[in-house]
Amino acid sequence: MRRVAIIGAGSIVFCKTLMLDIMATKALEETEFVLMAPSTAKTAQVEAYANKVIQENGLKSKVSITTDRREALAGADYVICTFQVGGVTAFEMDYKIPLKYGVDQCVGDTLGPGGIFRALRSIPVILEVAKDMEELCPDALLLNYVNPMAMIGWALGETKVKFVGLCHGVQTTLDLIAGYVDVPKTEIDYVSAGINHMGWFLKLEHEGRDLYPVLREKFEQPEFYVNEKVRGEVFRHFGYFMTESTGHLSEYVPWFRKNARELSLYCDEPAFGGESGTAYNWSAYVADKYNQPHIMDGEPLKLPPRSVEYCAYIIEALETGKPFKFNGNVRNDGMIANLPAECCAEGPIYADGTGLNRLLVGDLPPQCMAINLTNINVQRLAVLAARSGDPEMVVHACALDPLTSAVLSLKEIREMVTEMLEAEQAWLPQFAGRKPRATPTIVIPAGVQRAVVPIDPALAIYSRFGELAK
Repeated sequence: MRRVAIIGAGSIVFCKTLMLDIMATKALEETEFVLMAPSTAKTAQVEAYANKVIQENGLKSKVSITTDRREALAGADYVICTFQVGGVTAFEMDYKIPLKYGVDQCVGDTLGPGGIFRALRSIPVILEVAKDMEELCPDALLLNYVNPMAMIGWALGETKVKFVGLCHGVQTTLDLIAGYVDVPKTEIDYVSAGINHMGWFLKLEHEGRDLYPVLREKFEQPEFYVNEKVRGEVFRHFGYFMTESTGHLSEYVPWFRKNARELSLYCDEPAFGGESGTAYNWSAYVADKYNQPHIMDGEPLKLPPRSVEYCAYIIEALETGKPFKFNGNVRNDGMIANLPAECCAEGPIYADGTGLNRLLVGDLPPQCMAINLTNINVQRLAVLAARSGDPEMVVHACALDPLTSAVLSLKEIREMVTEMLEAEQAWLPQFAGRKPRATPTIVIPAGVQRAVVPIDPALAIYSRFGELAK
């Protein structure tokens, strides 16, 4: 019986979905689930519900709960991480403090101040999980669902654990594309590659026919364009369609959320169409809804069809040898030739009896690579900050963030970071109360004279102070 440890199993909706997916897979019926969370308040409800499903469907699976991470990991074959450090309380700070300074986020879990601070909270924990895995289950595969996916993956890439980061952006975007080009999703031959939440569809074909001309034509029609204005606008100007919705993508580039005018033009659709605070508001709603006793009462016990999540399909492929192609997040190491080797890249992977096998993509188109690098620069600094506890590195990460830098001055960014570090210190032990350096405002009195600085006469022509130097 294979052992699956779910770390962060207090996330009821996601934990339930992944467990039901595995139980609904014939080859995986004999699975032992160990659900770990800091409290058993929610996992006890999931355990009771799962046992009813097992009994109702005549399965051979087993479920247990624990608050001890090492107990959960001991002897595991697969480790699934779904935790959110700080929960909704920290998420509220990720959203509301930047908003006070003028940085308006729709989701705030991947880049921007929200994504950076989520990484600062989550990376130390995922590295503790990795360290325990190296000791207690060194051959296990870590399937990560914790955001920010690319930053978490970057940190995991510096450990010895086998891991893959999983997201459903590619699957759900294919639904949209299929509807636009009027071709069944299962018949589209595609290649998507880049970084998490910023992958590019490099190939879209149906029976050898290029689907891009059809997609481009549709995005010039108002009734199609209006569904995804940000993604459509990036597509129109950069030539390739991206894996993330308007609400997500609007945060990763500098053009759509920098002021009220752009927000009203491009991010005026509700929810993940760009609405401010969508993900926080939804998380708060879900947390309140599921923070009730007996919340699982009345849930259907009949096994549903498997969801779009990749997890069960990957485990099935590894256990049975049945190949499964998906897009996963791994340490790049040449998978995408013109992105840094050490970053976490998202690209096509085949799972089968031999393990996870990456396909080499080659170079991204230069404009796509360049946009990815604007995010990778931030990811690099955020990972360094999370590991070092250096508050100045947090300032640097936020200063290079495309959205934040489009809205705030460097001084304002420093002030925002200082406030966020102080507000979230309970979940940031690596900073131990350290904060960025203060930079007082320099007041320039009226009529102040410029300082005369000695300059080599031979270089005077290159200086605006050349005449003074003479």
